Amino acid sequence: MEARSIRTSADARRLIEERNLRYIKVGVFDIDGVLRGKYMSAEKFLSALDKGFGFCDVVLGWDCNDELYDNARFTGWHTGYPDAPVRILPESCRELPFEDTVLFLGQFDGEAAKVGPRALLQRVIEQARAMGLQAFAALEFEFFVFNETPESVREKGYRNLQPMAPGTFGYSAIRNSVWSEFYEGLLDFCNAMDFPLEGLHEETGPGVLEGAIGVDAALSAADKAALFKTFAKIYAQKHDMMATFMAKWSPDWPGQSGHLHISLQDLDGNSAFYDPSAEHSMSETMRHFVAGCQALMPEVLAMVSPTVNSFSRMVPGAWAPTHATWGVENRTCALRVIPGSASSQRVEYRLCAADVNPYLGIAAVLASGLHGIEHKLALQPGLIGNAYSQDLPADAALPATLWEAAQSLRGSAAARAAFGDDFVDHFVASREWEEREFRKAITDWELRRYFEII
Repeated sequence: MEARSIRTSADARRLIEERNLRYIKVGVFDIDGVLRGKYMSAEKFLSALDKGFGFCDVVLGWDCNDELYDNARFTGWHTGYPDAPVRILPESCRELPFEDTVLFLGQFDGEAAKVGPRALLQRVIEQARAMGLQAFAALEFEFFVFNETPESVREKGYRNLQPMAPGTFGYSAIRNSVWSEFYEGLLDFCNAMDFPLEGLHEETGPGVLEGAIGVDAALSAADKAALFKTFAKIYAQKHDMMATFMAKWSPDWPGQSGHLHISLQDLDGNSAFYDPSAEHSMSETMRHFVAGCQALMPEVLAMVSPTVNSFSRMVPGAWAPTHATWGVENRTCALRVIPGSASSQRVEYRLCAADVNPYLGIAAVLASGLHGIEHKLALQPGLIGNAYSQDLPADAALPATLWEAAQSLRGSAAARAAFGDDFVDHFVASREWEEREFRKAITDWELRRYFEII
């Protein structure tokens, strides 16, 4: 039985028995999009298939460096970090090409579902269905690859790292031919785990690649994107290399994107975005959707730019937007409308960086668009030409820091209506923690600037 054919608990039992598996890997994605998991004995796993299992809720109460939040109400020392219920998702089963077992994803249930990223996206998808719509999405990620190991980057203090290949070779056939074993191996690996890439190419910068994941229903698209980020790193480390999805790892190179493509269909499978009689084939629904994304972009920014590092990318000329703008086939805008056919008409949300948690990113974009549809927001004229060089209204400016973005989310009535107070308050607290942790740091820039002269 093939892993991707699993649909029910009975299917999962059959696969485990057929393969005589002794242990199974199970994981949940945390608030930062980090896969937290463990091996389970076959006996334990089988007993949990129908009734679920307990997973310490600390994974929702600490940051990506396992530091405990000191400001979160959902869980903490005051709750004793109890187990939270998790249900296993049989349909998520995937092969693990490097291991003699399979992977299943889990999703938080009960109170934890109020702040769990996957459950959040599922709720927004249900809101869309209640409006007679279903969402489809695809993400594309830029990531740098280095001839380094987890040990060597620490020994070097994350400086003077050796990229997989030198120079600026965007779309280079030389690089992908010389490194064809790595490229083709990664492509095959992604196919084996069922998050296939439509394309993989060299970007501009030393050792930077871009992988575009195929389109799927929104929840499956988020699963695929989150798994790709995790297992691209694993694939690289299995080859004594390292991949990073930081938004911007070096001031010398543009940041890494996590551009999100999204479209809507009605429940019969017809495009809700495509109208061949309209300008740029944009239906009224699509115009309202884009208007909602533009209007709420400052309010949900923390969900698509979730780290301090995210904001280092959002500067003019770095291929990242600085204002809530839209345009047709305009890559200087935050929202790029892509006209096409009934199957390809979509919008690209270019604000997302590679550090995005795919579940939260898709939830933020979908909820924003649904807000525009529900309230029939009028779409402002799109921008033509370089968005960076134009005079834009003050309300189009995006928050400049993670702290400002968190406060904008905290005060957003639309976000609270879409995501619930529990999620908004918990996520804002986690971003405020992240910003406060950053403020404790002394950067190289500060040392060079102030050490001697001040």
